[in-house]
This record gives sequence, C-alpha cells and structure tokens, in this order.
Amino acid sequence: MVKTKYLIIGNSIAAVNAVEAIREIDRHGSLCLVSDEPYHTYSRPLISYYLGNKVEEEALSYRPDHFYDLNKVQAFLGDKVVSLNCREKQVVLEDKTYIQFEKLLLATGGSAIMPQMPGQNLAGVFTFTTLDDAQRVKKFIATHQVKKAVVIGGGLIGLKVTEALVALNIQVTIIELADRILSATFDRTASRIIERALKGIGCACLTNSTVKEIRQGEEEGRVGSVVLKDESQIECQMVIVAVGVRPRVDLAREAGISLGRGILVDEYLKTSAEDIYAAGDAVEAYDLIAKMPRPVAILPTAAKQGRIAGYNMAGGRKVYEGSIPMNSVELAGIPTISVGLTDPAMLADVDRRNSLEIIQDYRERESIYKKIVLEDNRIVGVILINKIDRAGIYTGLIKDRVDVAYFREYLLKDDFGLLSLPREYRKHMVIGQGIEI
Repeated sequence: MVKTKYLIIGNSIAAVNAVEAIREIDRHGSLCLVSDEPYHTYSRPLISYYLGNKVEEEALSYRPDHFYDLNKVQAFLGDKVVSLNCREKQVVLEDKTYIQFEKLLLATGGSAIMPQMPGQNLAGVFTFTTLDDAQRVKKFIATHQVKKAVVIGGGLIGLKVTEALVALNIQVTIIELADRILSATFDRTASRIIERALKGIGCACLTNSTVKEIRQGEEEGRVGSVVLKDESQIECQMVIVAVGVRPRVDLAREAGISLGRGILVDEYLKTSAEDIYAAGDAVEAYDLIAKMPRPVAILPTAAKQGRIAGYNMAGGRKVYEGSIPMNSVELAGIPTISVGLTDPAMLADVDRRNSLEIIQDYRERESIYKKIVLEDNRIVGVILINKIDRAGIYTGLIKDRVDVAYFREYLLKDDFGLLSLPREYRKHMVIGQGIEI
C-alpha cells in the first residue's frame, strides 16, 4: 500500500495548479498524482493544432518534463482509479495498487458525449477531447483516403477540429442541431460572422439538423456516409462527434459524494466528503454572471479552482468566489472573445432578461462586431470579433462590477482604453506595476 499526505486524481490544468499551490505551502509533504492517461500533463485546447500539424506533440505540455520531479510528485500515469472509499480515505487503482491519503483532490475533468445511433462503432467515427483522440484521428487520416468528413456539433470543439481537417485538405460539413453554430458562446450576429468565414474556407454548415445514422460504405466496417433527420445523405469517410462534454463524476457518484450536474463543492472547493476537494471541469461551482452554481468547463476557471483547492488542502483558507465564463479563440482566421452573458435572449428568467441593456457596433463589411450587455450600468457580458485588443479592460470591469454610467459613451469606441476610465479605477488596474496614469 502507498501512503500519501496529498492525492490528486487528474493531470490537467486544475491538477497542475493544485500541485504548485500545495508546494508553495508544504514543500515536503508526500504527494501522489494518478491519471488514466499515460502522458505528461498537456493542453487539451492545443490538440486540434496538433492534428492540423501546426504544433508537435512536445509543444502540448503545460509544464516542463521535470515538473513531477521538481515538485516531488509520485505520478501514476496510465493507471485508472477504480474505486474510492471516502471513510477509509483510500483508492484502488486498476493495477490493484492501494493508495491511502489524508487529503484528496478530484480533478477528473470531463468526457466527450457520444449520442447513441446506428453505426457509431464503425471505423472512422471519433470523439475529440483527448490526445488519444487526436492521435487516433491523425493515424486514420494517414492510413486511409479521407477526402470528406462530417463534424457533428457546431460548438468550439467542433469548429477547432474542422479547422484542423481543412488544413489537411479535407472537405468538412458541420451538422448542428441548433439553429446556428456556437449558440452556447455567441449571439446570432457573431455566429453568422463565423459561419460566413467557415464557408469562405470551404466548409458547409447545416443547422437545425442532426445525424440519425452513420452508414457503412463500400469497405466493410468503415464509414461511408451519414443520414440526416430529413433522410438526406452526406458522403464521408470520417465522422467526428463533438456535441459536448459532460463532467466525469462516476468515481464521485460511486463513493457517495454529493452531485448536481457536476461534483458539488462549497466556497473552499470542499465536497460533501471530509478532506476531499474537487476542481476543474468535473465541478459544479458558482457562476458569477448566471448567479447560480453550474459546470463552467473553461481553462481559466479550472486553473483558478485547482490553485485554490490545492492551497486549502495544504492548510490554507482561501475562498473561491465564483467564475465568469470566458472564451478567447481564433475561428476560421478570425480572433474572437466572449465573456459572461453574451446572449440575453437565451435567459430563462424573463424579468432579468427584460432588465438587461445591449449596446453594440457591427460593421458587416469588415466583420467587426462589438457587443456589451449591461445590467444596472454594470457590464455582465461582452462579445468582440476582430477588434479584441481591449478585452482585458472589459473583463476587468466585469470582475470588479464597475458602474460604467459615467463613461459608457466611450465603451464601443475604437480608442477606448485606460484613459477612458475614472482615475481611481485606472490606478486600481495598474497597481503594483509602478505606473501612474
């Protein structure tokens, strides 16, 4: 049996930040990390660039190769935790190793959703959330003649894998159930800009549609086409399923830890089980904009949660105040940023929806779009397309809940910047940098 003071299950951004936070307080306490993936910690957002030959596998790493040694981490990579006993503070690995812990962090992340449909097990059907997925897709393309691919799902994952496939000279058709792509990230105007850009690089986008069946082609056991809900068929040699990610909570569920849509945690990121914490994509934590707990599967949130959880595991007492949804990504060559509540029309709370105010600047010819959502003269949401250089200022105004009534007329101007803000807030934003403006 292995005995350790700290145990972390997971090996992505939340886990890495937890390791570093623990070591800031406790340099010598024994620390074990277990991951069912055999790889050094890597960046999942970069796997589409790896597929598209934009980066090498070595460039995917979050931290240097000596990260585990530097932080005195005993890493069990490529080994899965099969059971967790909260009362005994013990886990069992797939290889029958027992690990006894004092403090545990569940940083189990999320897993790709695979809808049940005929043909889903044919060769050439993949999900796309892990390095293993990217390697399988890469190998399949290298060993088969893939000229056409269907991507099921028009969210961020679907669009990034689409870009990678286009870079490999594969013709892509995106199938999206909603009436527009990126419906969870953007409003209609922003979605339309990106869809137009995708068409410009040769992609087809079919919205209000879904795949009901994946059919075998001429070669037995391999994808040949997909059948849509209207019975039309699209020829393809590959299907990527990118309809979403769900929190990985099976281990927590079987251990009796309280769940919502993810693992439930308090303000210290402690679960319902004593001395067990959770962070990252598996967690349901407070969303400052939605004003409710929910999973927020984005990298900055996972990093922050991991750091706070690690700090508290080592005896600290930091509060996790909540997250603000934020995405910064280039799509079809267009830089985009979305922060907070970007599409009030999607709100179920009618009273709140009606209380929000929207100001925007849309220049269709240039594909420039700036949108700001206000609530009681405070910014609660921002979309920036092509003009993203002031994103940090907008995000700061959201986080600090600054009343913008006195300078709102400048918010959409191209020269909006620090000098547009009240003097006291300017000083707040640059404090510690030795700057006076």
